[in-house]
Amino acid sequence: MKEYTTEFIRNVALVGHQGAGKTSLTEALLFTAGNTTRMGKIAEGTTLSDYDEEEKARQLSISTSLIPIEFQDHKINLLDTPGYTDFQGEVKNAVRVCDSVLVVVDAVNGPEVGTELAWQFADEFNQPILVVINKINRENASFTRTLEALHVRFPDYKFIPVLLPIGEGSDFKGVINVLTQKAYYGTGAERSEPPAELLPEIEKAHLALVEAAAESSNELVEKYFETQTLSFEEIRDGMRMAARDADLKTVPVLVASGELNVGTYPLLEALLVYVSPPSQRRVALQNKPDEPVEYLDRPQSDDKPPAAFVFKTVFDRYVGTLSYFRIFSGKLESGHSYFNAEKGQEERLGQLLVMRGKEQMPVSVLHAGDIGAVAKLSVTQTGDTLSSKEHPYIIRKPTYPDPIYSVALEPKTQADGTKMGTVLAQLVQADPTLRWRQEPATKQVVLSGMGDIHIAVAIARAERMGVGLNTSVPKVPYRETITKVSTASYRHKKQTGGAGQFGEVHLRLEPLADAEFEYVNEVVGGAISQTFIPSIEKGVRSVMEQGVLAGCPIVNVKVAVVDGKMHPVDSKDIAFQIAGREAFKEAFMQAAPALQEPIMLVRVVVPEENMGDVISDLTSRRGRVLGMDTEKGRSVVTAHVPLAEMQRYSNDLRSMTGGRGVYTMTFDHYETVPSQIAQQVIAAYKAEQSQNA
Repeated sequence: MKEYTTEFIRNVALVGHQGAGKTSLTEALLFTAGNTTRMGKIAEGTTLSDYDEEEKARQLSISTSLIPIEFQDHKINLLDTPGYTDFQGEVKNAVRVCDSVLVVVDAVNGPEVGTELAWQFADEFNQPILVVINKINRENASFTRTLEALHVRFPDYKFIPVLLPIGEGSDFKGVINVLTQKAYYGTGAERSEPPAELLPEIEKAHLALVEAAAESSNELVEKYFETQTLSFEEIRDGMRMAARDADLKTVPVLVASGELNVGTYPLLEALLVYVSPPSQRRVALQNKPDEPVEYLDRPQSDDKPPAAFVFKTVFDRYVGTLSYFRIFSGKLESGHSYFNAEKGQEERLGQLLVMRGKEQMPVSVLHAGDIGAVAKLSVTQTGDTLSSKEHPYIIRKPTYPDPIYSVALEPKTQADGTKMGTVLAQLVQADPTLRWRQEPATKQVVLSGMGDIHIAVAIARAERMGVGLNTSVPKVPYRETITKVSTASYRHKKQTGGAGQFGEVHLRLEPLADAEFEYVNEVVGGAISQTFIPSIEKGVRSVMEQGVLAGCPIVNVKVAVVDGKMHPVDSKDIAFQIAGREAFKEAFMQAAPALQEPIMLVRVVVPEENMGDVISDLTSRRGRVLGMDTEKGRSVVTAHVPLAEMQRYSNDLRSMTGGRGVYTMTFDHYETVPSQIAQQVIAAYKAEQSQNA
C-alpha cells in the first residue's frame, strides 16, 4: 500500500442497526474501488471484514474491522462496526477515532435501535453525521418514507439529500448526484443525463443543498444572496462545515445498494468531498488523567508532537497482541520508542502495520490522521495514548455503559483454573464493556457484559486462548441482617483429660443503620480478660462472613460483649472464638433476622407500542415503576427491580420488542426480601448444603 499524508486520508465509522447491510456495503465499496477482485458474501463467510471464526459461524459482525479503501489517490479508512447492541463498546471506540460517522439505514425498516445508539455516540463526540439509505432495491423500500422517519426520530437535525435514487425496489437502477444534477447508473462510474420525470425533484433537492451549504458561513450567505448560486467547491466546503456545526446539525443523505453494488461509485466520491480530512478535527486531550480537558490545536499534522490513541486490542493466536491506534497528532515510525503517559513508561514499536480485515501490510511510517496497528506492545492497553516524554498527551477516553448480563464461571479442568485469571484479564483489557470479578458474597467468579451473545463470544475466545469455561446463572449476592435487639449467651467447655477449654460469652445484638459492623466491649469488673475480647470478635466475624440463614454475608449489626466467665487455667483464645461464634448465632436467630437483596435502577427504552407490555413485565418481576417519559419518539420507563428478577432480562426484552428495546441497569440499594421468597432462598441453600454434606 502506498503512503498517504494527512490531507489525503478520510476516517469514517460505518455504523447502524444489525442487518442494515454495513458489511455487504463495505464489500461493494472495496470492489468498486478496485481493491478486490470479487465481492465477498456473509453467507459464504468470505467477507474481508467478518473474518473471525465466531463471525463466520454466527453470520454476524462482533468486532470492528479496519478496511482501508484506496480511491482516487485517497485512503478512506472505513471502520465497519457491529450492529448488534451487545457490541456497542466496539461502535463507541470506532466513532471516537473517526472524523465522520456514516450511519447505514435500511430503506424498508428505517431508523432502528442501533441507529439511535450510533447517533448518540456521534453526538457525544461532536462527530459530523452522514446517512446512507441502503437496500433501496428491496421490496417495499422507500427513500422518501425513510427520510421522513429520520426527520421524526431526530427532529433537531436537518437532512439534506446529496444523492437521490433512480427508481426503488426492483426498479432501482442508479442514483442522481444532486450537486452535479447528473445520473449514475449501475455502479455509477459513468455519468449521464437524468430521467426527465425526475427533474423537478432534482431541482428542489439542489436548491435545498445550496441553501444548507450557504448557511454554514456568513461569506457564503452573502455570496448566495448576491449571485443566487455557489460553486461546486463552495457547496462541498459549506456542507462539510454545516455537518460539523453543532448548531446547524446538517446531515448529508446518500443512497445505494451494497447487495447489488449500485450507486457505490458516487458514494465513494461523496465520502471524499463530504468527509473532512483529519486536519480539520479538534481533539480532546489531558496532560494527566485528573486534569481538565484541553484541545489540540488544528491542523493535525506531522510537525506536531505525536499522540496516538489505542482504541482496540486483539489477541491473535499467531501474532499475539495486536494494538490498533489512531494518530491524532504527529507521525509514528516503525522501530521508534514512544511514551505512555498513563503507564509512565517508554514503549518501543516494532513493525507498523496497515490492516485490511485480517490482512497485514507492513509500512515504515504512518502520518497524522491515519489508523494502523502494531504487534506485541508490552505495557500499552486499549484506551492508552502513545506520545512523547516532552508532550505526554492523554487522549480523552470514551465512557462505557455498565454491563447488564452476567454469568458465573468455573474452569473445566484444574489446568484451566490456573490460567483463567490471566485470560479473563486479557479479554477485559481488549473489550472495555466486559468486566470480571470475584464476588465475595457468593464466592463465584462472575463475568459481565452487554448481553448473551457478547458473553458467548468472550467464552469462545477464552477457549481459543486455551481456557475451557463452564457457565451458569450467577447466585444473587443476598445479605443477611437483623431487625431487632436480642441477647444470648454461650458457654464452651471441653475437657479431654489434659488441659481443657473454657469460655463463656454474653452478647447483645442491635440493628445498625449507618455502618456494616460495630463491635464494642461493655464488660465490667474483669469478668473477661482484655486478652480474649479480640478472640470473641474473631469468632463473630467468622459467622458474619458465611452467614446463618442462607450462607450470605451479615451486615448492619452492632455486637456488644456485655458479660462472660473465664477459667484461670482452661480459658484460651480458641475457647472464646467458639463461644463468641455460637453466642452470635443464637442472638442472631432471636433478632428477627431478614434477607436483603440488591435492587437495581433499570431504564428501558422501547417503541411506544411496546410500553404497556414492558411495564406489565417489570411489575411481574416485582418492579416498582418510578416514571415514564418520551424521548425522540420512543418511550422510556424507569423502575426499581430486584436483581434476582433481572438476570436474563436482555433476552426477554429482545423477544418482547423484536430487538428494538434497550436498557441500562445499575445497582441502587438493598431491600428486605419478601418472606415467601426468602423462605425459598433459605430452603434452596439448606438443600444444597445437605447435598454437599
